[in-house]
Amino acid sequence: MDLATTTARAPSKTFASRLRKDLIMNKYVYIMACPIIVFYILFHYVPMAGLVIAFQDFNAFKGILGSHWVGLKHINEFLTSPYAFRVIKNTFLLNVYQILFGFPAPILLALLLNEIRSHIFKRTVQTVSYMPHFISLVVVCGMLVDFTASSGVINDLVHALGGERTNLLMQKEWFRTIFISSGIWQEVGWGSIIYLAALSSVDPSLYEAAEMDGASRLRKAMHITLPALVPTITILLIMRLGHIMSEGFEKIILLYNPLTYETADVIASYVYRRGLQEANYSFGAAVGLFNSSINFIILLAANYVSRRFVKESLW
Repeated sequence: MDLATTTARAPSKTFASRLRKDLIMNKYVYIMACPIIVFYILFHYVPMAGLVIAFQDFNAFKGILGSHWVGLKHINEFLTSPYAFRVIKNTFLLNVYQILFGFPAPILLALLLNEIRSHIFKRTVQTVSYMPHFISLVVVCGMLVDFTASSGVINDLVHALGGERTNLLMQKEWFRTIFISSGIWQEVGWGSIIYLAALSSVDPSLYEAAEMDGASRLRKAMHITLPALVPTITILLIMRLGHIMSEGFEKIILLYNPLTYETADVIASYVYRRGLQEANYSFGAAVGLFNSSINFIILLAANYVSRRFVKESLW
């Protein structure tokens, strides 16, 4: 009996000793990680307790404990709403277009920068491409409003070529193009950083061997550079698919108007109007929970498919 007890305690002591040793060796890393851990606990995990209002007719004066429970009433209300199909379709399409056009853009930029031999020119291009990321979203949207106005620079160019002036942001068919293209311009440089970091780990001898075999720059890029990016691309794509039913409402609200609701209104902006402006907090929480659940299912499916066929996954 004593032998069994000693054997059972041995692994726990070993684990405790390893943990203590790791904490001592990497104490500065853990100290730097503490603010991030605290941030996620306070602003991502603690607020999850408030999700219960999604199943209540929440009353701020009665609080969570005093509000009436209604089950799935608010989710049913959203799904049967005449606007449900529109906002779900718009959210899905905007994210699909961003994946089709926005996701490959940083990869292409990283591949092009990797082929530049002049370090001065390469750093200049990198700096210029990073700069839009640091511009406030409000400023970017203000620029877009001015540029696409009837008297804006884009219409000046169209008029000079013989076209007619029109306010592009008032045209529903132009909203997605403006939204996606401006997002690519703002984030393409910043998004290429992680791919350039991955390329820095590629063994230079691989390029030397390929050059000795007579491989062209295109073949080296296709058979050495691009395969080196596959693990990074796969992980980032899985994470991006996990947000395919989410779209930040800040940029949408700053750019859209009632004339473009048909193509611009997304789940987040609809919830903003119903949940915050009309103070229907339970409805907003219910739709947010529904949206997050769909994203979670898509994330699990994308991770499974990637692990099964590409042999790369988040877990």
